[in-house]
Amino acid sequence: MVALMVETGGPVHHFAVHRLGKDLNLASYARTSEDSRQRDCHGVRYQLRINERTAHEYGCRVVATYTDNGRSASKEGVVRHGFERLIEDLTLGHTPDGRPLDGVVCVADDRLYRRPEDLARFFTALTSRPGRVYLDPEGCRDPYGQEGLMQALRSLDVAATETQVRSRRLRDWHWARAAEGVPHSGPRPFGWLEDRLTRHPREAGLVERAISDRIAGKPVRAIARDWCDLGVTGTRGGRPTAQTVTQIITAPRVCGYRSNRGKLLLVPGTDRPVLGNWEPIVAPDSWEAVCGTFSPGSLYLHRGSGAPRRTGERRTPARHLASGFLRCGARRSDDARCHGAMCAQKGRSRRSPYVYTCRSCGRCSISGPLADEALERLLLAGPPAGPALTEEARRCWESGVLAERRRIIESVLLHCLVLPGVKGRPTWNFSRVTAVWR
Repeated sequence: MVALMVETGGPVHHFAVHRLGKDLNLASYARTSEDSRQRDCHGVRYQLRINERTAHEYGCRVVATYTDNGRSASKEGVVRHGFERLIEDLTLGHTPDGRPLDGVVCVADDRLYRRPEDLARFFTALTSRPGRVYLDPEGCRDPYGQEGLMQALRSLDVAATETQVRSRRLRDWHWARAAEGVPHSGPRPFGWLEDRLTRHPREAGLVERAISDRIAGKPVRAIARDWCDLGVTGTRGGRPTAQTVTQIITAPRVCGYRSNRGKLLLVPGTDRPVLGNWEPIVAPDSWEAVCGTFSPGSLYLHRGSGAPRRTGERRTPARHLASGFLRCGARRSDDARCHGAMCAQKGRSRRSPYVYTCRSCGRCSISGPLADEALERLLLAGPPAGPALTEEARRCWESGVLAERRRIIESVLLHCLVLPGVKGRPTWNFSRVTAVWR
């Protein structure tokens, strides 16, 4: 048995080739981008089988599996619970049941990461302990050596290029459909039947009446309440709100116009809108009149893909320091952390006039002042293995301007993980908040 030693410009790392054997415990990771047809998780199952075969070929054993079914790795803001749990266990050095982790096996690099920040987090967690390996069907890789890192960067570049090409093809495909007047894909629009062409006998009448009432000056909230009283639900089963009613009655489709990515499509060389091949609900002048009763930030055409829901002038600034930076650390039924966004809402005491609560699971809340103070402590202390804030950043922080402080937080932190509290504990526990640094 020969141990391969790789020098990376710093300390010499001992690559664990000599340890490949049944005593090497591996974490198996699998991910698919979508599972919309069969919805049976067959993609991740197949990947896990391949991982088992790869581990067996190298005499290793899989002691833990981590999966993300139907979760994109290239879209910003998508939380992959399996990946987050893998990073957490690699950093801790063991599985939840206490078995040590000596490496990771995966079918391909792009299953693990397609974004530079995910690559950095994965390699940081993987190499946080000495002697670990990374396996795929192509062979065993040294995560500590320069060649291993360069191979990972090449894979990242290929994945990024592939993502851009696929995204462009998908945009072109949607545009071509729109230019031919084909209805939008996805769930059926409110007001039409499942064929997306024929008017719904009840919903179309509600939309037509709502447009007339709104032009006459009726508030949208009152229209939404009327729909709720009638027992109306959206095409996904939700209760009507002022926001959804506004989206429905200002959508160009109600008068037969076709839009794409938040813009009204025009016939090339003319100023005439492209007409869809479905039955309209109202005439174009009625649609233009109802749109004129709303501010630009509320219109459907300002809410398409790639367009902001509200204009920059109308965007409401954050009122609290930690707003948007907190993620829920509660455990789900599969033992993965929730990682849902925690939003501020009114509290019930003078000590906690506002609280941050997870809007995904609702099982984790924390006092607003406690979370803000914990975040400030973490920021001023700096990361354990990195430099603290610069003097200029500290001066900006001491100025007390909320916008400046939030800008500093965004520059050094990805988010903060908030662990669930313990009922009956009278004192604030600042250790509930842990930072995930950039």
